[in-house]
Amino acid sequence: MRTGVAVLAAAALLAGCSSSSTVASSADTGPGASASHTAVAVSAPATVAATTTAPPSTNPPPNTPQPTSEPTSQPTTPSSTARPTTSTVPASAPVHAKTIAGLLHLGRPIVLAHTGGEDQFPGSTLFAYGESMKAGVDVLDLNVLLSADGVLVIQHDDTVDRTSNGKGAVGDLTYAQLSQLDNAYWFNADCTCTAKPDSAYIYRGMRTGAVSPPAGYTPDDFTIPKLSDLIARYPDIPLNIEIKGSGAPAAKAAVALATMLHDMHRADAAAVTSFDDATVAAFHAAAPDIVVTPGLAATAAWVLGGTPLPDGMTILQLPPKFQDTTVITADSISKAHAAGYVIWVWPNDKQLENPASYRAFLAAGIDGLNINYPADGVAAVDAFAPPS
Repeated sequence: MRTGVAVLAAAALLAGCSSSSTVASSADTGPGASASHTAVAVSAPATVAATTTAPPSTNPPPNTPQPTSEPTSQPTTPSSTARPTTSTVPASAPVHAKTIAGLLHLGRPIVLAHTGGEDQFPGSTLFAYGESMKAGVDVLDLNVLLSADGVLVIQHDDTVDRTSNGKGAVGDLTYAQLSQLDNAYWFNADCTCTAKPDSAYIYRGMRTGAVSPPAGYTPDDFTIPKLSDLIARYPDIPLNIEIKGSGAPAAKAAVALATMLHDMHRADAAAVTSFDDATVAAFHAAAPDIVVTPGLAATAAWVLGGTPLPDGMTILQLPPKFQDTTVITADSISKAHAAGYVIWVWPNDKQLENPASYRAFLAAGIDGLNINYPADGVAAVDAFAPPS
């Protein structure tokens, strides 16, 4: 649940929050913190790569590829990933839940693979979700929106420019066009960004077959996928789904999503949200039996004034802070738990995407890590709450 525009909007809405402490970098800690607002120190890498967007390219001709196939062997990733992982298979075997209700009763924190783990793998691809599954995550996190011809697709951004070799809004392109794009085109070891040497783009060309994909994957695993393909491939893992956008297009996507989750028997295994509260309401009206989490206005009302969440909502999806605005504090975590809510954190600062930060979130009482390095998060949870 991350987007640039929503980040700015939330920063404005949450400007009245106390900024005395947060679960943030170690620079935020200090002797003046009060007992109820003590900052939790976390480690951060020395540098953070900048991200640029809008690669110069054009849309490919429409030509729908063959459906993807289930990986048949354990994939291996190129050796030049951002944080090399010798094995994404967890050493232990924690208990996993197949439903949202089951997740909330595991008795331990959970790990969500934010858009498949977008700092470690090319986000919003079946390859990324496959690697996250091998890492042992509890939930796959994704963003959905409708193509021009009404197909629910998975894509973090509402355009294809930042991640792929195409240009344009997802809603303006047909699925045939979207499915031809290389959605790993701009992924490299430092960022999803332009202006790197061609050799830095370690998955580029796998979509077209110019470069062989890792064992067990196909070229189709590197494009923008259909939501239905992800559900069919991984039918037993819960999903955290953000509906992108607002207004009529998002409302239409909400109805399509409700229909698909019911038709594919995933109604009890999905948590659905949107930054737009009207979109959350539209989805809830279409599928009152499916778990929803609050939009931006309802979330801000709770953070700012302690306004209870709408009836039936118990999951808060929060960033640690926006600029100088505190969102998560020891006090807010305590109040959330006292109200019967859980907090799934989504770090909105790349400096918080590291094992030490994950451990600090867990020590502070966070209930879920929606993160970009899935295997590191699983390891942190296993150390914090060892499998029995």
